[in-house]
Amino acid sequence: MKIGLFIPCYVDAVYPDVGVACYKLLKHLGLDVIYPMGQTCCGQPMANAGFEKEAVGLAEKFEDMFAGFDYVVAPSVSCVAFMRLNYPRLLKGKHECKAAEKAMDIVEFLHDVVKVKGPLGRFPYKVSLHNSCHGVRELGLSSPSENTGPRFNKIKDLLSLVEGIEVVEPDHADECCGFGGMFSIEETGVSRRMGEKKLQRHIATGASYITGADCSCLMHLAGVGAKDGSKPIGFKHVVEILASGL
Repeated sequence: MKIGLFIPCYVDAVYPDVGVACYKLLKHLGLDVIYPMGQTCCGQPMANAGFEKEAVGLAEKFEDMFAGFDYVVAPSVSCVAFMRLNYPRLLKGKHECKAAEKAMDIVEFLHDVVKVKGPLGRFPYKVSLHNSCHGVRELGLSSPSENTGPRFNKIKDLLSLVEGIEVVEPDHADECCGFGGMFSIEETGVSRRMGEKKLQRHIATGASYITGADCSCLMHLAGVGAKDGSKPIGFKHVVEILASGL
């Protein structure tokens, strides 16, 4: 199984430790992982802003770069959801689209494909789990609260393999944090208020850290906390916790 590691542009620029943790964890699990040089943005920011044509060239580059891999793994549910759901439409009649079909967030890849069962890292802290919208409703990382079927959470399943950790969830566990990409720019006031409410619910759990599968949501909450002077709380992408101490 040959895996191409895709590190989204904002993760590379702002959270490089998350990319390093992905590579470290995949190698620890004995997987054949390659990080192709020269990779760029997936095109999501352009498309979300209404400039879909500007995203087509990036989609074509992604498809060419990752065509030869069995899976493409990334630490960003929103980027993976964008590629998997939108590339087939953006590239229809223009370019072959196969790599996007093999793109997976690292949580679903570890949970559904690798089916990790053994112990992972060590993180002796109480963490509050953030379920981002794309992860819940587009990639199925957890069960949405509006559904009445069996409850599940793939992030929580993986975190249970970490030594010393205590995982909790805030009230309204899958309610949006207010980031939403362009939404946070176009509706700043609403976005900030949603973030404040979400952050306070996480803090109310008594956790030392907030964790999740999307750096963008964690970045938004961290920014809200820095501006309103909320009680200090740490932020860790889930893969950083899974790889901690390995």
